[in-house]
Amino acid sequence: MPLKRMVLEIGMGTDIRGQDDTKAAVRALRDALWHNSLTITSALGVDIDSMHVDITIGTPHPERVDHAEVLKILPHGRGTVTCVQGGLEIPNEAGTGATILAHAAAIVRLDVAE
Repeated sequence: MPLKRMVLEIGMGTDIRGQDDTKAAVRALRDALWHNSLTITSALGVDIDSMHVDITIGTPHPERVDHAEVLKILPHGRGTVTCVQGGLEIPNEAGTGATILAHAAAIVRLDVAE
């Protein structure tokens, strides 16, 4: 059976002082996921761990994001991470650091009959 898109979850995360894109990305995904309770799997009679989650992270420095750390946030299923240019980098007044803002989109797909 084909994977069908069931849910789109979105979130935002920051690293205020550390300039850590991974920390901001993890917080963005947590923001997206922790405001939801997906009951669609039980409604469809499928195992919750059969979910496939396509995660897209937008951050100023996508090459700095540790994909494995982002995937640790998933409570169920399996996932993939794609990082793209996005988010914000907001320099502090002294010019010695910055706040990193990342966005996350999580698309939940399930293998269901047509």
